[in-house]
Amino acid sequence: MPEKLTLVIGNKNYSSWSLRPWLLMRQMGIPFEEILIPLYRPETKERILTYSPSGKVPALREGDRVVWESLAIAEYLAEMFPRMNLWPEDPAARALARSVSSEMHAGFHALRSELPMNIRRNPASVPMSEAARADAARIQAIWRECRARYGGAGPFLFGRFSIADAMYAPVVFRFFNYSVDRDEVASAYQETIFALPALQEWVAAAKTEPWMIAASER
Repeated sequence: MPEKLTLVIGNKNYSSWSLRPWLLMRQMGIPFEEILIPLYRPETKERILTYSPSGKVPALREGDRVVWESLAIAEYLAEMFPRMNLWPEDPAARALARSVSSEMHAGFHALRSELPMNIRRNPASVPMSEAARADAARIQAIWRECRARYGGAGPFLFGRFSIADAMYAPVVFRFFNYSVDRDEVASAYQETIFALPALQEWVAAAKTEPWMIAASER
Protein backbone atom coordinates (compact mmCIF):
# COMPACT_ATOMS: atom_id res chain seq x y z
CA MET A 1 0.00 0.00 0.00
CA PRO A 2 1.29 3.51 -0.82
CA GLU A 3 1.86 5.99 1.95
CA LYS A 4 -0.57 8.87 2.34
CA LEU A 5 -0.66 11.06 -0.76
CA THR A 6 -0.65 14.83 -0.49
CA LEU A 7 -1.36 17.03 -3.50
CA VAL A 8 -0.18 20.64 -3.34
CA ILE A 9 -2.16 22.93 -5.64
CA GLY A 10 -2.75 26.59 -6.42
CA ASN A 11 -5.94 28.63 -6.73
CA LYS A 12 -8.76 26.52 -8.12
CA ASN A 13 -10.10 29.44 -10.11
CA TYR A 14 -6.89 29.96 -12.06
CA SER A 15 -4.47 27.04 -11.74
CA SER A 16 -5.03 24.85 -14.79
CA TRP A 17 -1.97 22.74 -14.00
CA SER A 18 -3.31 22.01 -10.51
CA LEU A 19 -6.67 20.94 -11.90
CA ARG A 20 -5.17 18.16 -14.00
CA PRO A 21 -3.85 15.79 -11.28
CA TRP A 22 -6.56 16.83 -8.83
CA LEU A 23 -9.31 15.87 -11.28
CA LEU A 24 -7.57 12.62 -12.17
CA MET A 25 -7.26 11.57 -8.54
CA ARG A 26 -10.73 12.65 -7.49
CA GLN A 27 -12.43 11.15 -10.54
CA MET A 28 -10.63 7.82 -10.09
CA GLY A 29 -11.25 7.66 -6.35
CA ILE A 30 -7.60 7.93 -5.31
CA PRO A 31 -7.54 9.28 -1.73
CA PHE A 32 -5.31 12.26 -1.01
CA GLU A 33 -4.87 15.23 1.25
CA GLU A 34 -5.10 18.62 -0.45
CA ILE A 35 -2.93 21.61 0.39
CA LEU A 36 -3.88 24.81 -1.43
CA ILE A 37 -1.37 27.65 -1.63
CA PRO A 38 -2.67 30.91 -3.16
CA LEU A 39 -0.52 32.00 -6.09
CA TYR A 40 1.26 35.31 -6.77
CA ARG A 41 1.39 36.43 -3.16
CA PRO A 42 4.53 37.51 -1.28
CA GLU A 43 4.75 34.23 0.62
CA THR A 44 3.79 31.91 -2.24
CA LYS A 45 7.24 30.83 -3.44
CA GLU A 46 8.57 30.17 0.04
CA ARG A 47 5.53 28.11 0.99
CA ILE A 48 5.63 26.00 -2.18
CA LEU A 49 9.36 25.35 -1.75
CA THR A 50 8.61 23.59 1.52
CA TYR A 51 6.81 20.94 -0.55
CA SER A 52 8.46 20.98 -3.99
CA PRO A 53 11.97 21.85 -5.23
CA SER A 54 10.52 23.43 -8.37
CA GLY A 55 8.77 26.14 -6.40
CA LYS A 56 5.69 25.56 -8.52
CA VAL A 57 2.40 23.69 -8.24
CA PRO A 58 1.19 21.04 -8.54
CA ALA A 59 3.33 18.69 -6.52
CA LEU A 60 2.50 15.24 -5.19
CA ARG A 61 4.11 13.95 -2.02
CA GLU A 62 4.19 10.35 -0.83
CA GLY A 63 6.17 10.22 2.39
CA ASP A 64 9.61 11.64 1.59
CA ARG A 65 9.07 11.26 -2.16
CA VAL A 66 7.95 14.24 -4.25
CA VAL A 67 6.77 14.34 -7.85
CA TRP A 68 6.12 17.62 -9.64
CA GLU A 69 4.70 18.62 -13.03
CA SER A 70 1.18 17.48 -13.94
CA LEU A 71 2.11 14.85 -16.49
CA ALA A 72 4.85 13.35 -14.30
CA ILE A 73 2.33 13.10 -11.46
CA ALA A 74 -0.14 11.35 -13.77
CA GLU A 75 2.50 8.87 -14.90
CA TYR A 76 3.49 8.20 -11.29
CA LEU A 77 -0.13 7.51 -10.37
CA ALA A 78 -0.54 5.19 -13.37
CA GLU A 79 2.40 3.13 -12.10
CA MET A 80 1.15 3.22 -8.53
CA PHE A 81 -2.38 2.10 -9.43
CA PRO A 82 -1.99 -0.13 -12.51
CA ARG A 83 -5.40 -1.77 -12.12
CA MET A 84 -7.14 1.57 -12.53
CA ASN A 85 -5.98 1.80 -16.17
CA LEU A 86 -5.32 5.53 -16.02
CA TRP A 87 -3.99 5.14 -19.57
CA PRO A 88 -6.05 3.18 -22.13
CA GLU A 89 -5.42 -0.58 -22.10
CA ASP A 90 -5.10 -0.93 -25.88
CA PRO A 91 -1.47 -0.25 -26.92
CA ALA A 92 -2.41 1.87 -29.95
CA ALA A 93 -4.87 3.92 -27.92
CA ARG A 94 -2.33 4.27 -25.13
CA ALA A 95 0.32 5.52 -27.54
CA LEU A 96 -2.06 8.14 -28.92
CA ALA A 97 -3.22 9.15 -25.44
CA ARG A 98 0.37 9.66 -24.32
CA SER A 99 1.17 11.65 -27.46
CA VAL A 100 -1.77 14.05 -27.20
CA SER A 101 -1.21 14.44 -23.45
CA SER A 102 2.43 15.34 -24.04
CA GLU A 103 1.39 17.76 -26.77
CA MET A 104 -0.94 19.44 -24.30
CA HIS A 105 1.79 19.58 -21.68
CA ALA A 106 4.39 21.12 -23.98
CA GLY A 107 2.40 23.13 -26.49
CA PHE A 108 -0.45 25.55 -27.17
CA HIS A 109 1.42 28.49 -25.65
CA ALA A 110 -0.55 31.16 -27.51
CA LEU A 111 -3.89 29.81 -26.34
CA ARG A 112 -2.71 29.56 -22.76
CA SER A 113 -1.25 33.07 -22.78
CA GLU A 114 -4.20 34.79 -24.43
CA LEU A 115 -6.98 32.83 -22.70
CA PRO A 116 -5.89 32.19 -19.09
CA MET A 117 -8.10 29.86 -17.10
CA ASN A 118 -10.60 31.85 -15.05
CA ILE A 119 -13.56 29.74 -13.97
CA ARG A 120 -15.48 32.72 -12.58
CA ARG A 121 -15.29 34.64 -15.85
CA ASN A 122 -18.61 35.33 -17.58
CA PRO A 123 -18.44 33.81 -21.08
CA ALA A 124 -17.44 36.40 -23.66
CA SER A 125 -15.15 36.36 -26.67
CA VAL A 126 -11.85 38.23 -26.90
CA PRO A 127 -9.64 38.97 -29.91
CA MET A 128 -7.34 36.01 -30.61
CA SER A 129 -4.11 35.92 -32.56
CA GLU A 130 -3.63 33.61 -35.52
CA ALA A 131 -1.44 31.42 -33.31
CA ALA A 132 -4.15 31.10 -30.65
CA ARG A 133 -6.79 30.29 -33.25
CA ALA A 134 -4.46 27.64 -34.69
CA ASP A 135 -4.04 26.17 -31.20
CA ALA A 136 -7.81 25.98 -30.76
CA ALA A 137 -8.22 24.32 -34.14
CA ARG A 138 -5.48 21.78 -33.40
CA ILE A 139 -7.03 20.86 -30.05
CA GLN A 140 -10.41 20.27 -31.64
CA ALA A 141 -8.76 18.15 -34.34
CA ILE A 142 -7.21 16.03 -31.58
CA TRP A 143 -10.58 15.60 -29.92
CA ARG A 144 -12.22 14.61 -33.20
CA GLU A 145 -9.53 12.03 -33.94
CA CYS A 146 -9.65 10.47 -30.49
CA ARG A 147 -13.43 10.36 -30.41
CA ALA A 148 -13.65 8.94 -33.94
CA ARG A 149 -11.15 6.18 -33.23
CA TYR A 150 -11.90 5.28 -29.63
CA GLY A 151 -15.11 7.00 -28.54
CA GLY A 152 -17.34 3.99 -29.10
CA ALA A 153 -16.73 2.71 -25.57
CA GLY A 154 -17.86 5.88 -23.82
CA PRO A 155 -18.09 9.69 -23.95
CA PHE A 156 -14.45 10.53 -23.16
CA LEU A 157 -11.52 10.91 -25.54
CA PHE A 158 -10.68 7.21 -25.32
CA GLY A 159 -14.07 5.92 -24.24
CA ARG A 160 -13.33 5.67 -20.52
CA PHE A 161 -11.97 8.59 -18.50
CA SER A 162 -8.18 8.66 -18.66
CA ILE A 163 -5.16 10.86 -18.07
CA ALA A 164 -5.78 12.44 -21.49
CA ASP A 165 -9.13 13.81 -20.29
CA ALA A 166 -7.53 15.25 -17.17
CA MET A 167 -4.87 16.93 -19.31
CA TYR A 168 -7.44 18.59 -21.59
CA ALA A 169 -10.03 19.51 -18.96
CA PRO A 170 -8.70 23.08 -18.44
CA VAL A 171 -9.05 23.74 -22.18
CA VAL A 172 -12.76 23.07 -21.88
CA PHE A 173 -12.97 26.04 -19.50
CA ARG A 174 -10.93 28.23 -21.83
CA PHE A 175 -13.18 27.43 -24.78
CA PHE A 176 -16.31 28.07 -22.70
CA ASN A 177 -15.28 31.20 -20.80
CA TYR A 178 -13.88 32.93 -23.89
CA SER A 179 -16.68 31.75 -26.22
CA VAL A 180 -14.27 30.06 -28.62
CA ASP A 181 -16.02 28.63 -31.68
CA ARG A 182 -16.52 24.90 -31.15
CA ASP A 183 -17.64 22.11 -33.44
CA GLU A 184 -20.20 19.48 -32.43
CA VAL A 185 -17.58 17.09 -31.11
CA ALA A 186 -15.99 19.75 -28.93
CA SER A 187 -19.38 20.93 -27.64
CA ALA A 188 -20.39 17.39 -26.71
CA TYR A 189 -17.04 16.76 -25.05
CA GLN A 190 -17.42 19.99 -23.07
CA GLU A 191 -20.74 18.78 -21.68
CA THR A 192 -19.17 15.43 -20.76
CA ILE A 193 -16.37 17.09 -18.80
CA PHE A 194 -18.62 19.66 -17.14
CA ALA A 195 -20.94 16.87 -15.95
CA LEU A 196 -18.23 15.15 -13.92
CA PRO A 197 -19.08 15.38 -10.19
CA ALA A 198 -15.39 15.87 -9.42
CA LEU A 199 -15.20 18.83 -11.79
CA GLN A 200 -18.35 20.32 -10.33
CA GLU A 201 -16.75 20.07 -6.88
CA TRP A 202 -13.69 21.96 -8.18
CA VAL A 203 -15.85 24.66 -9.79
CA ALA A 204 -17.92 25.18 -6.65
CA ALA A 205 -14.75 25.70 -4.62
CA ALA A 206 -13.24 28.01 -7.26
CA LYS A 207 -16.26 30.29 -7.18
CA THR A 208 -15.91 30.86 -3.43
CA GLU A 209 -12.20 31.70 -3.40
CA PRO A 210 -11.42 35.22 -2.16
CA TRP A 211 -8.21 35.72 -4.16
CA MET A 212 -7.85 37.54 -7.47
CA ILE A 213 -4.97 37.41 -9.95
CA ALA A 214 -5.18 40.57 -12.02
CA ALA A 215 -3.23 39.17 -14.98
CA SER A 216 -5.84 36.43 -15.47
CA GLU A 217 -8.81 38.82 -15.33
CA ARG A 218 -9.28 39.64 -19.01
